[in-house]
Amino acid sequence: MPKVALYNQAGAQVGEIELADSVFGVEPNNAVLYDAIIMQQASRRQGTHDVKNRSEVSGGGRKPWRQKGTGRARQGSIRAPQWKGGGVVFGPTPRKYGYKLNRKVRRLALKSALSSKVQNNELLVLDALNIAAPKTKEMVGVLTNLKADRKVLVVTSDYDQNVALSTRNIPGAKFIDAAGINVLDLVAHDKVIVTKDAVAKVEEVLA
Repeated sequence: MPKVALYNQAGAQVGEIELADSVFGVEPNNAVLYDAIIMQQASRRQGTHDVKNRSEVSGGGRKPWRQKGTGRARQGSIRAPQWKGGGVVFGPTPRKYGYKLNRKVRRLALKSALSSKVQNNELLVLDALNIAAPKTKEMVGVLTNLKADRKVLVVTSDYDQNVALSTRNIPGAKFIDAAGINVLDLVAHDKVIVTKDAVAKVEEVLA
């Protein structure tokens, strides 16, 4: 089982914690990680793009000129695609880009991301994270004590409003609870600060 240091909010080491080998000690699978990241990015696309086809643009409704005898090319409507102001052919329409991966693949991707953080010494475990009131300055102090002042992901066992509000104004920092932990956020941040209770919750779900 991998062992990592256990810290308090002041940045002092207060012990060690053993992590589940089946969650934090697997061999990272880069192919599965890639698939999970692309899936998440696709699911975040709004897909609200839209153009008007020839049935949606205004105008038209009658044949511009008779079919034969004018010497000009035959035309059925001034709102056909070849006309100025006409409809667009094969343009984008609203759609959903999201898709799903198999459950086992998603779990392996999450385990790979967590294990990669442990192997690269980018996972910091706190004995507890207590913010009495929403104070950005207090959260900045905690991150400075832990030498995690760059892109950092903060994870607690349950949603903590004081921690969430204290984190949201810090550039590069993001807060999520254990239930919302995901591959894209893990990969996108240089450091992951997770409480001891959150570790237990993640292990309970993934082990």
